[in-house]
Amino acid sequence: MNVYTIIFTISTICGLYAFETALVPNEFIVSFHSKYFAPIRESYIAVKLSSLNVTGWTIIPRHNLAWEYPSDFDILRTLDEDPASIKLVIERIESHPLVKKVFPQRSVRRILAHGLYGNFTNVNRQPQGVLRNRNSDNDRSRQACSVLKANVLWKLGITGKGVKVAIFDTGLTKNHPHFRNVKERTNWTNEKSLDDKVSHGTFVAGVIASSRECLGFAPDADLYIFKVFTNSQVSYTSWFLDAFNYAIFKKINILNLSIGGPDFMDAPFVEKVLELSANNVIMISAAGNDGPLYGTLNNPGDQSDVIGVGGIQFDDKIAKFSSRGMTTWELPRGYGRLGLDIVTYGSQVEGSDVRKGCRRLSGTSVSSPVVAGVAALLISGAFHKIDLINPASLKQVLIEGAEKLPHYNMFEQGAGKLNLLKSMRLLLSYKPKISLVPPFLDFTLNYMWPYSSQPLYYGSSMAIANVTILNGISVTSQILGTPKWIPDLVHHGQFLQISTEVSPFLWPWTGWMAVFIAVNKDGENFEGVCKGAITLVVESWKDTTNETHISEVKLPLTIKVTQTPPRSKRILWDQYHSLRYPPRYIPRDDLKVKSDPLDWRADHIHTNFKDMYTHLRNVGYYIDVLREPFTCFNASDYGALLIVDPEKKFTDDEILAIHENVYRNGLSVVIFGDWYNTTVMQKIKFFDENTRQWWTPDTGGANIPALNDLLKPFGIGFGDFVGEGHFKLGDHSMYYASGATIVQFPNNPGDILVGTKLNDQGLSIINSKTPAKVGKEYLPILGMFQTTVNRVEPISTEYSKYINRGLLFRKSNRSISFDKMIHNTPPNSEGRIAVYGDSNCLDSTHLEKACYWLLNVFLDFAINSHKSSLLQNLNRIGEFSKVHRATLPLRISNDSIAPVQQRKICDDIAWLVPSEEREVEDNEPSIHDIVTGKNEEYENDVIQKILDMEITKLSPNNEYLSECQDSECLRASIIFLISLSLMVIILFVLFVKRIYVFCK
Repeated sequence: MNVYTIIFTISTICGLYAFETALVPNEFIVSFHSKYFAPIRESYIAVKLSSLNVTGWTIIPRHNLAWEYPSDFDILRTLDEDPASIKLVIERIESHPLVKKVFPQRSVRRILAHGLYGNFTNVNRQPQGVLRNRNSDNDRSRQACSVLKANVLWKLGITGKGVKVAIFDTGLTKNHPHFRNVKERTNWTNEKSLDDKVSHGTFVAGVIASSRECLGFAPDADLYIFKVFTNSQVSYTSWFLDAFNYAIFKKINILNLSIGGPDFMDAPFVEKVLELSANNVIMISAAGNDGPLYGTLNNPGDQSDVIGVGGIQFDDKIAKFSSRGMTTWELPRGYGRLGLDIVTYGSQVEGSDVRKGCRRLSGTSVSSPVVAGVAALLISGAFHKIDLINPASLKQVLIEGAEKLPHYNMFEQGAGKLNLLKSMRLLLSYKPKISLVPPFLDFTLNYMWPYSSQPLYYGSSMAIANVTILNGISVTSQILGTPKWIPDLVHHGQFLQISTEVSPFLWPWTGWMAVFIAVNKDGENFEGVCKGAITLVVESWKDTTNETHISEVKLPLTIKVTQTPPRSKRILWDQYHSLRYPPRYIPRDDLKVKSDPLDWRADHIHTNFKDMYTHLRNVGYYIDVLREPFTCFNASDYGALLIVDPEKKFTDDEILAIHENVYRNGLSVVIFGDWYNTTVMQKIKFFDENTRQWWTPDTGGANIPALNDLLKPFGIGFGDFVGEGHFKLGDHSMYYASGATIVQFPNNPGDILVGTKLNDQGLSIINSKTPAKVGKEYLPILGMFQTTVNRVEPISTEYSKYINRGLLFRKSNRSISFDKMIHNTPPNSEGRIAVYGDSNCLDSTHLEKACYWLLNVFLDFAINSHKSSLLQNLNRIGEFSKVHRATLPLRISNDSIAPVQQRKICDDIAWLVPSEEREVEDNEPSIHDIVTGKNEEYENDVIQKILDMEITKLSPNNEYLSECQDSECLRASIIFLISLSLMVIILFVLFVKRIYVFCK
């Protein structure tokens, strides 16, 4: 069972579009290793199934253009609905040596809303052609091609001619007046019409290639319209796969995909995108409209071989809706990549309406065609270098030509704002090369947040940076040997220790290098900046010439280092027990949020907990990230371990280690939990059409049974009451969003237990007919416990009516021995425990009321043993101690989250041995390269000189020209010259008159 059995909706900010996906009952995609004609593919399947005497199956014909050509997949429909039989059929087919995998067929629905911006018809008709609008109306700035100075290239005859651009969207109306070069319209849906009834596909096409009214960038580009969404905005995985195959057959240059979703684990789709790139199709895709939350990049825009585009406003501010943050594929063990490549205009941009006239739309689905249109212009302007243009080389010139926006970090803007003219100049002078993204690591620059937000120090967790390798030389290459670390001894590079991991092959066009950075023992008392560089050697294979090419690439490092802070300022964040992208059904933490029920974003202090991380840094704490089990860190280094919303189970060794560290090493633990109720989980289950079974979430908002196992030695436990409600703690307004309540807590002098009145949210979900105004229950939600050896006296705090409310199964009691943990304990060395039943007040995903102040109070208590006077006044531990002991909730019967298998040893990093710099000479250019280069020099020089002049005019240093635009500048210049002439004439007349009077 995987995530694709889940029916979910991802709603975007401002309602620009939503994304739904579901499985198609009894339909499967059979993926082959190579492409074959339909009868051959069917024969392979038939051979395997005939031995089972299975006859209840059929291959669904696909009545589209791709059906005539060899394909690498079929759609299999099973007529037998028995899960066991279906499983046997799939296993039998997958046993064929030419079959790669069998995947469930998926339907996709994207809901597009036009928002607040209605359609409008531009009454100021423009002449046919590519002349810019010379009216000085206020709307002219809404045309992205005007702001990006596309007219400079148009005047040079660069209009996109000869470039094949595919638009995967909702189609295009026949004979639309804005388009003069639609080469082909194809329909990949189950509808008969090729026309666009939604208007989204027409708008996207207009931004790329409209030749009238609201002008597009490349009006002479060859448009290939792929209708992959119905008028109801529904599509299927198989439609995309067929359309992608046809795009490869048609030798498409640029493919625009203005949609995206969270499914980077959608294997058939992702693999086909890789195949497109390998066939030199440049894919440009929207980053997503899930901003401003971090960690929300959509697929395929977050793939390294795809150009992922974010959105900005016309005032050069990042659009609020634009998705941002690192990729989350690599979590929890690693760290995300820079998946966002570039940003450009995407807010209230003008484009073609469905039949005539123009309209405005906002979203990264608008930004994507802006880049696609620019890419078409770039290729047509350098068509004599078409053999050098590929997904990597085009991405290189786009990101190298981009302008960094001030006040935004790289995970918000990628390489920066798109600059058409600079990228054109770079492409004209381009020579195949290998580059890195980012090209350097400088932890002193705000642009490189979060690396710049906290200096490294001896003993801190290592910083991990995932660098993308772009190879503009060849589609396939490999890294030779091991990267080298070259410390800059003049700038204290000897205090750093470096390690790397690299992708075994770079394909297609890209690869990765993970860089691990730490401070060695010699740098324990150093404070300053350390520098050095990492070099790697890449061997590329040129298919056209059957040659190999050796290149050396350098990654400069500038690392901010400080002295090791005291233990009281160091916090360890538990990342290890958070799931990555859920491989199973994990529900949302806040049950009130109906539009976004799947918890598909990976928890991290630099994604959905970014605001919490920023707060902790602002108050002076240093936060390390634990990517290993609890048995792998030195507890004496940290004042507190912060566990927020864990999903994985804890092993017995980890439970033992925490108890040992709390009682013997003075480690304190701060925990923020979430809801867990088996009956609620049963209520929000769904029916899987493929297995004909009901599937229930593997856990609640947090894995409360696992937390209770961890807290059992301290006499603390959470229950299954799902509480919700607004309340106050002193002057602090609070909101409890689907949290758990405390049902067991030690009853020691000085301990604190605080409660509030909450709604029974679980009951309202279990029984939808529950009256809205049901009395609230006064229950404990917050506890602060000072551990003392042999003084754990747990009390129950839950009323009897909440016992066994879920559909539980009885597990065998685990035998965990704690007796040897508490002997020979030094006095006053015990740590403290602070718990709160809801993590939503720290999570920025659906934050209503932040509780960072409470986190401060918890940390002050945990690290400094200081008890808040506010919470002491609210302490009701005496009242709750009178309630009889409650039963802790047990795991649901289908819980499939197994305990993390602990490795025999913790990570043992192989640090690189420092070496001296030694240059590796690149291969000499071939005779073909030299001759071709000389033939291109003259043509490039002419165009580049013109571009240099235009770029100089637009330079920010030229204050006058930077504030005006074309016709306005010309008009202002003429007025200035006329005024100056009149002044000279008047002064001359006055001078002559004065001379005449004087002489007289």
